[in-house]
Amino acid sequence: METKKVLVTMRDLKKFSVLKDVLDKQLTGLQAAALLGLTPVHICRLKKRLLHHGFEGLLRKVNPKPPGNRIAEATIAHIIRLRNEIYYDFNILHFKDKLAELHNYHYSYEAIRQILMRHQLHNPRKRKKIHRQRRRMPQAGMLVQMDSSEHQWLVHIPEKWWLVAMIDDASNEIPEARLFPKDTLYANMHVLRRTIETKGIFYALYTDKASHFKTTRHGGLHYNVAQDHEETQIERALQELGINLIPANSPQAKGRIEVTFRLFQDRFIKEMRLAGIQTYDQANQFLTEKFLPWYNGRYTHPVTAVYRPLSPTTNLDLVFCIKKDRRVNNDNTISIYGQIIQIPPHRRGLAYAQKTVEACILEDNRIYIVYHGEIIAEDKLNPNNPILRKEKTAERLLNKRIEPTDNNINIRKRPIYPKPRPALNHPWRRYAHRQISTASKT
Repeated sequence: METKKVLVTMRDLKKFSVLKDVLDKQLTGLQAAALLGLTPVHICRLKKRLLHHGFEGLLRKVNPKPPGNRIAEATIAHIIRLRNEIYYDFNILHFKDKLAELHNYHYSYEAIRQILMRHQLHNPRKRKKIHRQRRRMPQAGMLVQMDSSEHQWLVHIPEKWWLVAMIDDASNEIPEARLFPKDTLYANMHVLRRTIETKGIFYALYTDKASHFKTTRHGGLHYNVAQDHEETQIERALQELGINLIPANSPQAKGRIEVTFRLFQDRFIKEMRLAGIQTYDQANQFLTEKFLPWYNGRYTHPVTAVYRPLSPTTNLDLVFCIKKDRRVNNDNTISIYGQIIQIPPHRRGLAYAQKTVEACILEDNRIYIVYHGEIIAEDKLNPNNPILRKEKTAERLLNKRIEPTDNNINIRKRPIYPKPRPALNHPWRRYAHRQISTASKT
């Protein structure tokens, strides 16, 4: 006769003893519930099991029926094959989204994680310390963060490009982002202009202290001599539009866009690999048409917007440019980067000699001469202008975001040369020879 094995614990014995007293009318159901830490309803269920099945009715089943939502072994094998062949560099959440989007596998994050851990495809790491974040703005358009991230966005192109992006602090929406070969003044102006054209004018811009945003002086002979520095071109443009510039003192202060860049450096690169992107022109098109709509559709928060509409009389070409004041010579000419520009006579016969005009230099080297808000002359700057090239080189050096750590400070050391040996007739040699001769005689 086959013996049946059951698993009995001290808790089961205590439960049987209390329920036996309930059946013998020595305890009430409420008293039994208090003793066992169960609800009175569950005490009634256990009484019925004890009456119909005896002591075994109170025991937990040793070999329970497998759950109905267990993932089939064939499905697990297919998931592992997809992970190894296609999605080998995806994180778990990204991998889960692709399984649901492209392969119709709708499983939870924890289920996918457990599968990968069982097959040694994921090693759980220690949880990071989570810092308290600043509260979001209540309305979209009140504060917009802007930053740049240098990264190798295309794995087959060794050159690192810059991703310049803006993110709304309230809604988490990215209105504009674009890849540029250099983090220049015009690159940041382009992203600012596209944001204003699509969304409207916002109230404040939150950026770092890069040289094209804020003029800063750290140390040196003239430190703290002049407290008020000359405003930058972006400061001037934002002031013309009524936007307040707020410089951040640390990267952690711009946490929203820093976290977004971390997502871009993970998902954006892998999505471009799946889409077969080969050039940065294709990457910018994929970013604008595919990735940003997906991001804004998933990670944005519904809030009310307070963006102000752009005035139809505002010419953004005269806002997002480099403006330089020039005094008109007596022959109605001005000089920009060593290039002479002739101002034609006004239709009303007015002369501009000794007047102060604004020279607006655009990214494509077009020049507009503006007097009291009116364009009075147009020209084009020579792209091979040596002064212009020197200024662009200086801007590229100033805009390098390198933190002054011990690892990247290059300290020039004096070269170590071998000590020159004195000549044979040197006084030192003669003195040493005399000392040796005297010692040998004694």
